[in-house]
Amino acid sequence: MASKAFAKSLLCFYRSLRCRLANPLSLHRREIHLKLQKNHVSLCHLHDQTLVLDVEGGLLRSSSTFPYFMLVALEAGCLLRGLILLLLYPLLCCLSREVGLRIMVLVCFLGIRKEGFRAGIAVLPKHLLEDVGLEGFEVLRMAGKKVCVSGMPSAMVEGFLKEYLEVDLVVARELKVFHGYYTGLMEEHTYSSLENAFAEEAIGFGSCIKSPQHQLFSHCKEVHLVSEAEKKKWQRLPREEYPKAMVFHDGRMAFRPTLMATLAMFVWFPFGVSLSILRTIVFLLLPYTISVPIGSATGVTDRVLNPHASADDRQHKLYVCNHRTLLDPVYISAMLNKLVVAVTYSVSPITEALSPIRTVRLTRNKEEDRRRMERLLRQGDLVVCPEGTTCREPYLLRFSPLFAELAEEVVPVALAAKVGMFYGTTASGFKFLDSFFFLMNPRPDYHLEFLQKIPTGCLRRRSGSSYEVANLVQREIGSALGFQCTALTRKDKYVILAGNEGVVKTKTQRAHKK
Repeated sequence: MASKAFAKSLLCFYRSLRCRLANPLSLHRREIHLKLQKNHVSLCHLHDQTLVLDVEGGLLRSSSTFPYFMLVALEAGCLLRGLILLLLYPLLCCLSREVGLRIMVLVCFLGIRKEGFRAGIAVLPKHLLEDVGLEGFEVLRMAGKKVCVSGMPSAMVEGFLKEYLEVDLVVARELKVFHGYYTGLMEEHTYSSLENAFAEEAIGFGSCIKSPQHQLFSHCKEVHLVSEAEKKKWQRLPREEYPKAMVFHDGRMAFRPTLMATLAMFVWFPFGVSLSILRTIVFLLLPYTISVPIGSATGVTDRVLNPHASADDRQHKLYVCNHRTLLDPVYISAMLNKLVVAVTYSVSPITEALSPIRTVRLTRNKEEDRRRMERLLRQGDLVVCPEGTTCREPYLLRFSPLFAELAEEVVPVALAAKVGMFYGTTASGFKFLDSFFFLMNPRPDYHLEFLQKIPTGCLRRRSGSSYEVANLVQREIGSALGFQCTALTRKDKYVILAGNEGVVKTKTQRAHKK
C-alpha cells in the first residue's frame, strides 16, 4: 500500500512539474485552473476590461485545427489537396504544433488565388460556429473589448470572428502573396500595432496546453486557463445564442471533416459517384411508379404529407414551395405522380437538359415573366419557388409576390431536405453538379407537406397588396416547417457567399451584351 501511495504522489508531482515547464507564465504569474462555473465569479468584472481570448484554446470545444484546414483544402482547392492532407496526418502527429501548422498551411494555400478565396467568409464560419463552446462564448460575451488570437491564418478566422462574434481585434498571421496567389507561407507575428489594444492591462483566457505560449499573454495581468478534460464537458453553443444568425453558407462538405469522417468520405466517394449516376438514370428514363421504389431501395428517403390535399383535377394548379435544392419541383412531380412545369431564374443549361420535367427560364422582367407564367398555367400545373434561390438553414427568404397575381388560389408546399455528406447546392461552385452531389449522399432525405389551398385572389383584392399575400404564404410554409421567416433576398445571399448577384447569363444574353 505504501508503494502505491508513493507512486501516486510521484505521478502527481511529475504532472505538476510538466505543466509548469510547459507554461512559462506560471513562473511569474498565478495560474488559475478553474472550471467555468467558478470562473464566472472571477471574470464578472470583464465588462470594462480587455479580454485576450485564444480561439483554439478558450473558444472552440476542440483544439484541433485539422478539420478547418481540410475544409480549405477541399473547398478552396480540390479533392487531391484533401487527399494529400489526409495522407500527411500521421506525419503531422509526430511533428511539433508549429511545424505541423506550417505544413498544413503550405498544402492548403499554395497556388490559391487571393481574390478568389472566400472560404473564410462563406464556408468556415458555419463549421466554426458549430464548434464554439457555450462556456467559452459566455466569457467572450462578458468582455468590454475583445481581442482574439489564433494559430490559424487570418484569412481563415478573421471574417468569422468579426462578422459573427463581434470581436474587436483579431491577432493571426498573414499569408504571403506572390502575384496575387498565396505561396503557402506565413508572415511572422508582429505586435507593434497592438500597443493601443493593451493601453490597460488585459485578462487572458485559454487552455493550459497551448495558450500560455502565445506572446500576448505576457501582457495580461491575469490568465485563466482550462484543461482539455474540462473543455470536453463544454456544451455546444445553441443556435438561438448566435450573435448573428447563420443563414447563408457555401461549400459541398455537409459534415465536420475530422480524420475518420474524411477517411470515410474518400472511401465512399467512388461508390457515391456510381450511385448518383444510377439514381439519375433511373429518374430520367423510368416512370415515377417504378423510379420512386427503386430510389427508395438505393437509400433515397422521401416522406410526404397530404399529397391529396389539392386533388382537384378540374383546373390547373399553381404550387408554391420554399427552395431547398434544384430537385424540389422534381420531387413534387414524383409525389403527385404527374408531370409539372417549373420556372427557373438562373440555372445552368446542363441542369435544364438533364431535368426529367420541363423547365422554363424567366427573364427577371416582371411583365414578361407574368405573361410566361400565365401561359404555362393555362397549359398545365406549375411549380414556383418565390425565394429565387436555395437556403440550407431553417430560414425562409423573402417571397417574390408575382405568384400571388397569377391565380385565384395557390397550393403551398413545405419542403425540407437533409443530407449527411454532401450539400446539393452551391453559390460559387459548379451549379450543374448540384443534383449530382445531392444524389451522392448515402441516404438523401426529402420531406414534403402539401398544405391547404390559400385563396390568393380573394386576399389580394381584400388587402390590395400582393406583397401581403406573399408574406402570408411564406408564414404558412414557415409555420409548417418550424422555419424562421426573413426579408433576405437572393442578392443578399450571393453578395455574401460569391461576391456577385448570382446571375448565370445565357449565350443570347452574353451576345446581346457584346
